[in-house]
Amino acid sequence: MSATTAAAARPAVTALSEQAAAAAVTAACRTLALPTVRSQAHEMAQAAARDRLTHSAYLAEVLIAECDDRDARRRLRRVKEAKFPRTKRLEDFDATAIADLPPATLAHLATGAWIDAGEPLVLLGDSGTGKTHLLIALGTAAAEQGRRVRYVTTAALVNELAEAAADHQLSRVVGRYARIDLLCLDEVGYVHLDPQGAELLFQIITEREERASIACASNAPFSEWGATFTDPRLAAAVVDRLTFNAHIINTGTTSYRLRTTRAKKGAAPS
Repeated sequence: MSATTAAAARPAVTALSEQAAAAAVTAACRTLALPTVRSQAHEMAQAAARDRLTHSAYLAEVLIAECDDRDARRRLRRVKEAKFPRTKRLEDFDATAIADLPPATLAHLATGAWIDAGEPLVLLGDSGTGKTHLLIALGTAAAEQGRRVRYVTTAALVNELAEAAADHQLSRVVGRYARIDLLCLDEVGYVHLDPQGAELLFQIITEREERASIACASNAPFSEWGATFTDPRLAAAVVDRLTFNAHIINTGTTSYRLRTTRAKKGAAPS
């Protein structure tokens, strides 16, 4: 390769003043949608000069900062899209109060590996025993790991499906729920479903069977789900699909909320 050819192969570099360079960076970052680089490039350039970083090291630093911020924004967006009714986190939950939830099991659930495997999770127990806290907390952990999560009560989901069916939009809504990585279905068994509602809910469950996870919470044992789904065969089919390869946790009968409240009052200074 001749010297002329080698010179032509090198990338062209334009000598810019500091002001022109700053303006060019800002314009390029807007075009490329790099808000973190746009806001931090100048300060990081000064730090890189102080620390005598190479140009490649400086470029790596600003790109890593952009990736980290983009990941953080994505996690926040996933949590917001899940539509949790309130904030609940695993670190705020006293798992020692539930005999059926050893630390190893909770740690495994927190990783979300069961979601990747398409396994169901069923939380059974009386009202106030921590089912919804666990449901939201595990869903939040999954969303923060980048998974698509949706929280909904059984009644709200059935109403949404019924309205979609009336508007001839059922396939679109079912398809949307089918694409979610984790469906957090709360209050299963709290309300009686008419035959149409039960069949619509069954359609969602069947669509996700062995492919995408459903985590559900119920205050009724499986033997009583027939009162919700009316048709015994349909109830049996729902239980069969939600328990196959499932993680089933019994949260018990002692109110978690009452126990937590008493513990806080007992720890409060007199």
